[in-house]
Amino acid sequence: MALAPSLSVFRHRAYLHYWTMRQLVSGARQMATVAIAWQVYDIARIAEADGGLGLNEPRAAFLVGMVGLAQFVPVFFLSLIGGQAADRLDRKLILITCQVARALGLGALFIAAGMVGRDALPVIFAVSVLFGAINAFTPAASNALYPTLIPRAELPNAIAWNSLGFQVAAITGPAVGGLLLALGEAVVYATGAGMMVAAIAAIATAKTPGHVKQADVRGLEMIVEGLRYVGSNKIVLGAISLDLIVVFFAGSIALLPVFARDILQIGEEGFGILRAAPAIGAAIVALILATRPLTRNVGRWMFGAVAIFGVAILVFGLSKVFWISMIALAIHGAADMISVFVRQSLIQLATPDIMKGRVSSVSFIFISASNELGEFQSGVAARFLGPVGAVLMGGCVAIGAAGAWMKLFPQLARADSFEDVEEEPISADSKPVA
Repeated sequence: MALAPSLSVFRHRAYLHYWTMRQLVSGARQMATVAIAWQVYDIARIAEADGGLGLNEPRAAFLVGMVGLAQFVPVFFLSLIGGQAADRLDRKLILITCQVARALGLGALFIAAGMVGRDALPVIFAVSVLFGAINAFTPAASNALYPTLIPRAELPNAIAWNSLGFQVAAITGPAVGGLLLALGEAVVYATGAGMMVAAIAAIATAKTPGHVKQADVRGLEMIVEGLRYVGSNKIVLGAISLDLIVVFFAGSIALLPVFARDILQIGEEGFGILRAAPAIGAAIVALILATRPLTRNVGRWMFGAVAIFGVAILVFGLSKVFWISMIALAIHGAADMISVFVRQSLIQLATPDIMKGRVSSVSFIFISASNELGEFQSGVAARFLGPVGAVLMGGCVAIGAAGAWMKLFPQLARADSFEDVEEEPISADSKPVA
């Protein structure tokens, strides 16, 4: 067995360009997320006389959660459109357009960083809505494009490299973002905008295969067909719904500004380290998966990882010590990485290419609901249960979901090897009625 991840997938130069773009975008997003969360919470806590809102801890946490809601609303309404667009239009062009829009949004945040306190909030929330709209189109185009750049047999390796790259970006993004926050939010946003320019150049110069358009199919019909396909494919439905339930209720990341500032009292630098801790654990596991991929009992690995994820959340919620909190979050990220790797592999392998864009869009609605809407849920829960109570509730839900989904979707629990997964055909029931 090789001691290092196989680099063979990068011999496909189009995939190398795509992978480079993906990591630059991930890093820029992570940095912006750190800066936005800290800026909103800081403005909320600063006294009104000093230009802030003068809110107490629970109400300030609720306002941070509202940022997640602002990003989720456009995802909810536009993702299905984004999915059918990825199956009808040039996927590379969609990615270029979306990243140009993201760079402009970061430019607007750069300007807002120079505003006085609460005056910046309307701009931050408007850009959050823009980012949500971008996120409605990017994942479907991205996830539908890269399987066409490599042979099917190399998909698990590409997924491992995608995950490893994302987690490295998730480590460096929050850590660098936390350090740059000491110089001001404007520096974070400017750095992110520069990374977006590089990402646009990477994907624009990639030689991707020509897109095969589907003729005589209207957008609404394609959306309905995608929804019916997901509903009939129990492996895909079970995988994405598990993510929805677990991360929606166990989204402790949204409350990290509260824990960093008011519970652990570790400041901006400590916040950046905490924000990076899950990615550190995830990156270690992603490296292992790229080196020694799972070969047997993948379903049981996934459900076991979800249970460990929940336990780690409980430890984090109860901890008052910085290093214990950091270790708990690292384990949280490591367990999540196993679950994500198995879910993504099963979804990609079980979905035919002509359906990948729409399945990705449905999947991302679930993912976004679990992340952005989950941030809103965390803010609401923190408002009524307190930050610690909200986190503990999420950990309990994650543990319970692991057991419940094993019974609800036995196909997932019985999943043994990726090599045994075959594309689920598009049945007549999945096609729209004429």
